[in-house]
Amino acid sequence: MAQLLFLLIFNMLPTLVASIHNSTTGGCAIIRPPRDGGIRYRGLTQEQIRSVQILPVDYEIEYICRGSRVIVGPKVRKCLSNGTWTDLDLQSRCLLLCPRVWTSLENGRVAVLPPGPPVEGTILHYTCHAGFLLEGRNISHCTKLGKWDSPKPLCVYDRNYTGKKKLYIGALFPMSGGWPGGQACLPSAQMALDLVNNRSDILPDYELELIHYDSMCDPGEATKLLYDLLYTEPIKIVLMPGCSSVSTLVAEAARMWNLIVFSYGSSSPALSNRQRFPTFFRTHPSATLHNPTRVRLFQKWNWSKIATIQQTTEVFTSTLDDLEQRVKEAQIEISVRQSFLTDPAVAVKNLKRQDARIIVGLFYETEARKVFCEVYKEKLFGKKYVWFLIGWYADNWFKIKDPAINCTVEQMTEAVEGHVTTEIVMLNPETVRGASNLTSQEFIAQLMSRLGGKNPEETGGFQEAPLAYDAVWALALALNKTVAPLRAKGRRLEDFNYNNKDITAEIYRALNTSSFEGVSGHVVFDAQGSRMAWTLIEQLQGGSYKKIGYYDSSKGNLSWYGNDKWIGAGPPADQTMVIDQYRYLSQKLFVSVSVFAGLGILLGIVCLTFNIYNSNVRYIQNSQPYLNNITAVGCVLALAAVFPLGIDGHHVHRSQFPVVCQHLDPWKLYATVGGLLAIDVLSLMIWQIIDPLHVTVEQFTKEAPKADLDVLIQPLLEHCSSKKINTWLGVVFGYKGLLLLLGIFLAYETKSISTEKINDHRAVGMAIYNVAVLCLITAPVTMILSSQQDASFAFASLAIVFSVYITLVVLFVPKMRRLITRGEWQSEQQDTLKTGSSTNNNDEEKSRQLERENRELQKIIQEKEERVTELRSQLAERQALRSRRHQSSQNQNQNHSAPSPPSSQAEPPSYSPGTEQHSLPPSFSNSSNLYQGEGKLSRNHCHNSRLPLLYK
Repeated sequence: MAQLLFLLIFNMLPTLVASIHNSTTGGCAIIRPPRDGGIRYRGLTQEQIRSVQILPVDYEIEYICRGSRVIVGPKVRKCLSNGTWTDLDLQSRCLLLCPRVWTSLENGRVAVLPPGPPVEGTILHYTCHAGFLLEGRNISHCTKLGKWDSPKPLCVYDRNYTGKKKLYIGALFPMSGGWPGGQACLPSAQMALDLVNNRSDILPDYELELIHYDSMCDPGEATKLLYDLLYTEPIKIVLMPGCSSVSTLVAEAARMWNLIVFSYGSSSPALSNRQRFPTFFRTHPSATLHNPTRVRLFQKWNWSKIATIQQTTEVFTSTLDDLEQRVKEAQIEISVRQSFLTDPAVAVKNLKRQDARIIVGLFYETEARKVFCEVYKEKLFGKKYVWFLIGWYADNWFKIKDPAINCTVEQMTEAVEGHVTTEIVMLNPETVRGASNLTSQEFIAQLMSRLGGKNPEETGGFQEAPLAYDAVWALALALNKTVAPLRAKGRRLEDFNYNNKDITAEIYRALNTSSFEGVSGHVVFDAQGSRMAWTLIEQLQGGSYKKIGYYDSSKGNLSWYGNDKWIGAGPPADQTMVIDQYRYLSQKLFVSVSVFAGLGILLGIVCLTFNIYNSNVRYIQNSQPYLNNITAVGCVLALAAVFPLGIDGHHVHRSQFPVVCQHLDPWKLYATVGGLLAIDVLSLMIWQIIDPLHVTVEQFTKEAPKADLDVLIQPLLEHCSSKKINTWLGVVFGYKGLLLLLGIFLAYETKSISTEKINDHRAVGMAIYNVAVLCLITAPVTMILSSQQDASFAFASLAIVFSVYITLVVLFVPKMRRLITRGEWQSEQQDTLKTGSSTNNNDEEKSRQLERENRELQKIIQEKEERVTELRSQLAERQALRSRRHQSSQNQNQNHSAPSPPSSQAEPPSYSPGTEQHSLPPSFSNSSNLYQGEGKLSRNHCHNSRLPLLYK
């Protein structure tokens, strides 16, 4: 015993020493590779591999095998912190692989021991299904040479077998994951299998068996399970996946094995692509089945414009593409199309900004809460809005507390009130016994019993359970339908294998023509293999969903209950109603200006009559009465243009308005005289022929009405216009502008010229200046203010009125005043007979000029006389002062000298006015001489008739 213990310790000593060494150095020693294999050292070169002895912690090595050998056991080992490699208790070997064909048996089963790849030492056990006999050995070994030691056996049909033969259905039920629909769908499918297998009229010679796995609604997991279904006996005649993502994977791969794929829980519209999924059928309708119902509701409520908001996933994108095509065929417009990935805030704001009213929302339940929280914030709910949602949300989805949103339950309830849902009818609402001889209510009762009293709301796939039930029945009825055609061809269902296309084609034809009553309703498939079903229409009323109708898309029948309720008076409009409202000229302004224009016309007529009546008066004749008459007529016509300027749709019907446009233009009536009038008429005729005037309607920014109505006012303003009106107006304005410039130039040059036959040139110049200034101001202003009818009319009409008034006043009022105040009513002949000669108008002008000069001279003389008087008084004071000084000096001299006789005293000179005048300079002489000189000069050089004017 001691020797044995010594040997054990001696053998373990190197291992213990290595472990102690590795633990102290912090790594693992290099280990030997398996026989016929090697080790791949990651990140190391060959030289480093030869020199290294210890590998660091967490370093991984990988075993590789030579030739056609495969590794059995751990393929990768990792260095642990204790200095050892992982899974050292499991041996890694490189063994030869035997052919995999022996691991499958048609119409039979193969048990692989041990489980795994068929390598050296693997044993296969063969068994045949009921109704088949095994030909060959029932066991086979994989030798060291990589070959089986016996031929592969066969399972042949036993013609003497009287029992049922099994047909296997491979199914993937998602018992967990994103949609755990298998929790209720699997029990319902097993219920259907039990009933089918107990029926003597359906597949009497066969028994259906379900082989199922949990796909977890994960495409990755489903790939592995699909491989096991296909490469593990027995052969499956049909595959039944659930979840759109899993069904997409299975349906795309199944075509390579000639397998029919029948889904019970896939709604993706992409699965309706027959080229991509040629053997796919489903009892769960496509998500696009909601779209015919939506279109029917749009038409019922007279909506022609809708908006959409979707979550950017494939199922919703495909659904929206289908909806867009259907509404286009129904002549309904999708005006706004928004999408989002995780945050719908921007998309909802865009819906609000673009005035979306009828909104179709395509998103999952979790995203729906985010959307309607934003809807509440943007006030995109109420009597003006209708939301269409998917009906498979939980009934209390908007009341569930979600940390992803910051809205209360009350706010969410308010935001979702009144929305409409469309939901596929998954349970027949009618009490009808279908192919399974069960009503929908009886089915639910049996399902609840099989579920063991579980809460339906907590059982995944409870709503879809009738679809899984009917899917099994559809398969059973289709397989039963193929028995006779196959027998006629000498084939049987049990002969199916993955290379047999004929049996698959028969099953496809049978499913394509399926039509029966199920617990989910009438079961029928369209050309794409999708279920044609009824759609339930519900509306959220008072926080709970109420059924308001059903729609049968296969027949186009709408069953309507008429209990829909709206926040407003009825269904809202699909857009803000725009009411056209023409802008008319203010009638007060029109009447006021018309009164002024009428008074001006009356004044013009009075002036014209006055001028014509007094045309033989000399003073009127000297002012060119014919030109004045034309001016008065032009003023009357210009004022008459004010009335058509204010004519709009308020006065005439819109059908007559183009006639007004064709015949009345505000600038046409600015007629001049003679040839200018002909030029105007010709130019306007050319304008009307080449580019006639017509009515154009200008639109303005929409305005909200004063009342609380769901409408917008579209202001409209009618104009008389033509295609190139700016060009024509530019020509007319340029031509008239040149005439005004010429008139201004002539008026300026003749302002100081006196013409014998024209005594009103100053008044004519003033009128020209007035018209020019008003035209320069009014023309551009009216063009700028053309959209403001009152301001434009006021500027144009008042400019005409003021210019005409000023012209009439400055031309005719002075004449009337002169003739009335001075009484110069005699004609030129009468004045000639009375005086012998006519007074020259030039003489009168000179007389007035001399009068002005006379007044100026009198003023100057008066000023000089005042200056002379002042100087005289100053001179007298100075002489008196000198006299006093001289007298005092004489008295002082007398006190110092003898007095002289009085006779010898010098008398002071006496100053009289006469002597003083002669001693003054000429400028201080008596002004009477000046008068006399002026008088003499006037008498010598002026006409006797002007003499009184100088002394007036």
